[in-house]
Amino acid sequence: MFDVLKKFKKLGDIALACAIVSILMVLLFPIPTTLLDFLLAFSVSTAFIILMTTLFIVKPLELSVFPTILLVTTLLRLSLNIASTRLILSEGHKGSDAAGHVIEAFGGFVMQGNVVIGLIVFLILTLINFIVITKGSGRIAEVAARFSLDAMPGKQMAIDAELAAGIIDEKQAKVRRKNLEDESTFYGAMDGANKFVRGDAIAGLIITFINLIGGMVVGILQKNLSFDTAVQTYTILTIGDGLVSQIPSLIISMSAGLLVTKAGGSAEAADKMIFSQLTRYPQGLMMTSVVTGLMAFLPGLPFLPFSLMALASASVGYTMYKMNPTDKAGAVQNKDGTISTDDQSTNTDSAATSDDLSETLSLDLIRLEIGYGLMSLVNGGDNDDLTAMIKGLRKQIAKEYGFVIPTVRIQDNIQLENDMYIIKIKELEAGRGIVRPDKIMIMDPEGADVDIPGETTKEPAFGLPAKWIDENYREEALFNNCTVVDPATVITTHMTELVKENINDLLSYSQTQKLLDEIGEEHQQLVKDVVPDIVSVATLQKVLQILLSEMISIRDLPNILESVADAAKENKNITAMTEAVRVQLSRQICHHNTNKEGFIPIISLSSEWEQIFINSIMDDGTGNKQLSMQPSKLQEFVQKVKKSFDDQISKGHIPVLLTTPYTRPYIRSVIERFRPATVVMSQNEIHYKAKIRTLAYV
Repeated sequence: MFDVLKKFKKLGDIALACAIVSILMVLLFPIPTTLLDFLLAFSVSTAFIILMTTLFIVKPLELSVFPTILLVTTLLRLSLNIASTRLILSEGHKGSDAAGHVIEAFGGFVMQGNVVIGLIVFLILTLINFIVITKGSGRIAEVAARFSLDAMPGKQMAIDAELAAGIIDEKQAKVRRKNLEDESTFYGAMDGANKFVRGDAIAGLIITFINLIGGMVVGILQKNLSFDTAVQTYTILTIGDGLVSQIPSLIISMSAGLLVTKAGGSAEAADKMIFSQLTRYPQGLMMTSVVTGLMAFLPGLPFLPFSLMALASASVGYTMYKMNPTDKAGAVQNKDGTISTDDQSTNTDSAATSDDLSETLSLDLIRLEIGYGLMSLVNGGDNDDLTAMIKGLRKQIAKEYGFVIPTVRIQDNIQLENDMYIIKIKELEAGRGIVRPDKIMIMDPEGADVDIPGETTKEPAFGLPAKWIDENYREEALFNNCTVVDPATVITTHMTELVKENINDLLSYSQTQKLLDEIGEEHQQLVKDVVPDIVSVATLQKVLQILLSEMISIRDLPNILESVADAAKENKNITAMTEAVRVQLSRQICHHNTNKEGFIPIISLSSEWEQIFINSIMDDGTGNKQLSMQPSKLQEFVQKVKKSFDDQISKGHIPVLLTTPYTRPYIRSVIERFRPATVVMSQNEIHYKAKIRTLAYV
């Protein structure tokens, strides 16, 4: 059996094509009653399968093929309607089994020998399907499709913001974007597919009356049946045919309604969701018990049904009251009121007995102090709060730079303004800002003022003009192509930039040792050969810190270790070892500085300035060299570099300053004081596969 299913799955596309062709064949050619019985049973069974599947799925996208199923099943029912109509009109005079036993059974069971009852029941079922279910589910699908399309820009911006904050990686972002696209396509398709259901209900009603009137005309005028016999025979056939078509249609319409009402994105199946939500408030069940209990004693109403309902409501309500959960998750805080973003739980007992003096002397490498008004961003209770974003920031930094930054301590500070925050690196203020927790920030990509009511401000990380607006203006801001960010993202982005600026100070001796300990097993022998025999952990730490200060990732630690080992055999000077590592990492450095056009934009240092720097590098008497240049000459160099870079940046380039290997570290030490983000590369660091373009000379 399993082998047959596997083969069917492999040939699914061919099977579907054959099924569609078979349905079209039924539309054109007559079929025997036995085959019609089988196909009608298949239609009813398929409808129940779809209904049960719809009940148990969690999200609508789990059945994203539903619009296709809706179209195929509608076509199947219409083809069966035509096939049964052909048999009823051509063979109906032979008796009530002329169109098969399924139609005869449905007609006879519902009518119970009474034509009027049969017609009324059929009309009620048709009206329920046409007026109530299909109209309601169609309206829900229409609204869901419209809202899904309207919300797409906002959801896309939210995905981009989470990606930028490091909460999700690029792979997760692609999955979310794909789900967003699938969701929009699904609801759009459902909006159209529901029109098939509505049209099917109308067609079924019309076909039924055609069968009834046409059958009686054929039976009386052509087959010489009496009026009573014709009415009895063709009514059974017509009502049976209508019911065997309308019941699957009703079931699938109900499935469509259930599916589109799952648009809220609940994480449970329908049965669990209904039970959990209806029994969430026991007091409602107890009040229901009281009302139904009183109704049991009203004159004329039956006592037993209402009393049983009252007893059942009271029992469920009392049971749920006793089971009411009280173990809600609360935020675990340290005894000083701080919140740690580490994934490990806090042991409050040990914290209470820790040495107060040791805590006083301990240093927070990264601390976020917030005003009282921003506490809601920390204790928001969802996955989009500030704490979750900072965890994502740590993952992002680890991925970009190759080591995990220390835990970020979040602490409330009553001395700050309500909406103010301060970011401290090694307990020294690195930056501060003000955010409005109940508003959202918008920024125009071109820096223009946006004509939306709000509080004018500046984005704290980059100093861009921005505005705080109310949440209800979000769609208008998105329509104006503004960047929209929430308060937690504003703080996280600011912290990200400050951490990157000071990332070299965050790599401690212990973290360097941890990097060596956690290196892959295949590189453990390399670590043993290099550390501490060739270089010490402290020396390696300083090399890594210099690399990080110039925004160079240290993820390729084995390659860095090999380069340090080779360089240290000739010169143990830290600057010389760092320059050797940079040459070894030339491919990585070039890739990082290549622009979208595929080349590295270069501003070259002229030979005159190169010679000036070479002449200004002096030996300090201890074997180390330092730059000793006249202040006026240094100021002239700074002004020329500023002008050259400003000119190229205004043209849309982010250039790299290219120097000789000998002068590079000294020129970098000058430039980092006034343009810390400027990249200074030596000629030896240009990888042979890299493409460069010289834009200007200094």
